[in-house]
Amino acid sequence: MTNTTISCTMLSMTTTTKQRITLFMNPSITKHARAQAVVEDSTLTELVEKALIEYLPQETIIKKIKL
Repeated sequence: MTNTTISCTMLSMTTTTKQRITLFMNPSITKHARAQAVVEDSTLTELVEKALIEYLPQETIIKKIKL
C-alpha cells in the first residue's frame, strides 16, 4: 500500500504566468459577471480570480491511497 500526498497552495495575484481555461457557464451568470466587471472597472478574468481566491482555502491537501 502506497500513500501519496498532493499539496496545492494559493499563489499571490502578482504571478505573471497565466493559464488559459475553458468553462461552460449559465449565460445569465456570465452576463451578470461581465456587468459586474464593468462596474468594478476590471476584467472578467480579474473578477473570477478574485472570487476564487476569496472562496478557496489557502491550502488544499489531497491524499491518495494506492492499494
